[in-house]
Amino acid sequence: MPQAVSKSQFKPHSLEYFRKIEQSGEELVITDHGRPVLKVIRYVPDPEECFIGLRNTVLQYDNPLEPVGEDCWEALK
Repeated sequence: MPQAVSKSQFKPHSLEYFRKIEQSGEELVITDHGRPVLKVIRYVPDPEECFIGLRNTVLQYDNPLEPVGEDCWEALK
């Protein structure tokens, strides 16, 4: 869940929030009267870069719409 701050709270501390987002990569939601209006995220020049670690990790996916039972999870064994 991204952190949320009001516009009035964001304005005087914006550089601090920018540095925190840049270092941690966490998202920040800015609200106006309790309603989310903006989301600040770290810039990634190549969005595909986020998925490089996942390439070739799915070996076989026969029935994508079928639910997965607890007995199918390797981590639970």
